[in-house]
Amino acid sequence: MDRLAQAEACATGGAFRHNTTALTDSLLITGASQLLTLHGRGPRRGSSLSNLGLIKDGAVLVCDGLIAAVGTRGQIEALPEASAAEKLDLSGRVALPGFVDSHTHLVHAASRAEEYELKIAGASYEEIARKGGGILNSVKKLRAATSEELKRRAQAALKRLAAHGTTTIEAKSGYGLDVSSELKILRLQKELAAEQPLEIVSTFLGAHVVPAEYRGKAGGAERYIQLIEQNLLPEIGESRLAEFCDVFCDRGAFTVKQSKRVLQAGRQWGLAPRLHAEQLSRTGATRLGILLRAVSCDHLEQVNGSDIQALGKSETVATLLPGCDFHLGLKRHAPARALIEAGAIVSLATDYNPGTSPTLSMPMILSLACTQLRMTPAEAIAAATINAAYSLRREKRIGSLEVGKEADLAIFEVADYREIPYYFGVNHCWMTVKRGRVIHGTAKTAN
Repeated sequence: MDRLAQAEACATGGAFRHNTTALTDSLLITGASQLLTLHGRGPRRGSSLSNLGLIKDGAVLVCDGLIAAVGTRGQIEALPEASAAEKLDLSGRVALPGFVDSHTHLVHAASRAEEYELKIAGASYEEIARKGGGILNSVKKLRAATSEELKRRAQAALKRLAAHGTTTIEAKSGYGLDVSSELKILRLQKELAAEQPLEIVSTFLGAHVVPAEYRGKAGGAERYIQLIEQNLLPEIGESRLAEFCDVFCDRGAFTVKQSKRVLQAGRQWGLAPRLHAEQLSRTGATRLGILLRAVSCDHLEQVNGSDIQALGKSETVATLLPGCDFHLGLKRHAPARALIEAGAIVSLATDYNPGTSPTLSMPMILSLACTQLRMTPAEAIAAATINAAYSLRREKRIGSLEVGKEADLAIFEVADYREIPYYFGVNHCWMTVKRGRVIHGTAKTAN
């Protein structure tokens, strides 16, 4: 068995470790019917969101985990370095940058399937929350779970993310809501980042909702924010447990004033701001995000015209989460077309979480973006790769297939990239490569 076959067997056999099985120091990936490079400077806006940098009969040369050359098969195979490289023939499949899932709640203890039935029967998200369900339900379960239990569940999720073509994720805390539990989540994410191949970017979401023990008490929310400022952020900043600080700024969660206080405190400890914005109601969270130069405002179902124009003129990414609307059965979606026309930087993510978007499939998110948000397949792919990478401040390393970037690829068993969202709920991911290593391969991958 050659080294390529060994790597494929490792991926197919269920091993999922931190970049321990290299394809080779030099790899030639060739025979792509369509190679979507997403090349270009900066994030995609407006009409450029549809520019995939498509190369027919494309090829990529990888050296030491980085992309050394990109072009047509003839161009790349003619390079002197290509002759010594191990070869992977895609036999007419479609190759694109690995998906960047820029909004997930990776670490949680259990599903909330019992609430799913309540939603189907007509209970609203907020009604369930008032009865102790929703986020507080997940908090109760996570506090009772051991680190080992949480880690096993997260490991399984990471493996499934890779199986759908995802190579980088953002992962939030926020189901602990006390000092020990929030730190437990962030430390687990740091461990997982070191032990398995997907890149994990951590976000502190201690301001998810006000925890039960502070509710119904005079100044409860302010006291909890003080806990965040004095007991959580110093440890997170000094230990470098997160890169970003997020707040759920919405009805039933935190006000604009409270959110500003938390995000400014986070920035003092080196955490760049992100926001859950305008999901259930329009609070002004988007304007706050732009004012604070937040990296991303996520959800945005309730934004108005002035918010859209402001995002179009800003560097803040508009991260849309159609999986959440789908799972909750909501009819109002984020106005993707208006945001694109205004020039906003639009990205897509799964919002993987146990309550409102229990999906690990970026291809399914692409399908929803096309059918519900009326994005084209090309726009959806750009939003889920290069623009999502920009929202994580990693656009210079990942999100496109360009010389010098990490060799992160998702390869699909289709002849045309439009078939990826077209086959909704069907996973056609044939192979996933992270930094030149196979991290997922189907049972038929090895020749």
